[in-house]
Amino acid sequence: MNDRVLLITGASRGLGEATARRAAAAGFRLALLSRDREALLPLVAEFGEDRTLALAVDVTDWESLSSAVETVKETFGRLDAVFANAGQSVVVSFFGDGGADPEQWRDMVLTNVYGTALTARATLPSLAESKGHLVLTGSVAGRYHRPGNLYSATKWAVTGLAGSIREEAIGTGVRVTVVQPGLVDTSMIPEDSKSKPKLEPDDIARAVLYALEQPPSVDVNEIVVRPTGQLR
Repeated sequence: MNDRVLLITGASRGLGEATARRAAAAGFRLALLSRDREALLPLVAEFGEDRTLALAVDVTDWESLSSAVETVKETFGRLDAVFANAGQSVVVSFFGDGGADPEQWRDMVLTNVYGTALTARATLPSLAESKGHLVLTGSVAGRYHRPGNLYSATKWAVTGLAGSIREEAIGTGVRVTVVQPGLVDTSMIPEDSKSKPKLEPDDIARAVLYALEQPPSVDVNEIVVRPTGQLR
């Protein structure tokens, strides 16, 4: 059985939950992180308490996150891969034509950018020890300019972050992948997009596992996955 340890942030639903299922089936031991630990408990029951650790973590809180990584190391003895997936989306209008109140923008920016950066900082020393793999959730929204879209800007940041980490990681054996999904059928999908072609969370989970299952000599830098029929 594969004894590699995979840590997933934002693991209680959507892409994180789907990836946890795929990874468990592939034999990974799992450290599942979410703000809501109770939401993780059904996954622990499904995968087995001996192979699954559930932790309540806010990825924007350095002490909470770094402590969780130490708990993972103490529990499993190692950390081989990380899926930095925690994120959120709110509708924005810079002209004030509807959308979320600007105070709500802060949580999205902090989670998507600062939280992803903190996840990298908290886990990369351990990944260097195991010559492991960091996977980040980007978005095709982070490849194009989109009107009134702060979420898109946060995903541009994740794309840049992945490239920066990859260059700093040269010589360590650590691999870095940014997965950039198109429209996915999750709770984050905008109301006006529900009738458009969509991916399922499991489609992205398969992409994550594809990257993780490559040999150490192969570093899959970017994976762009759109539903058939999505232009951008």
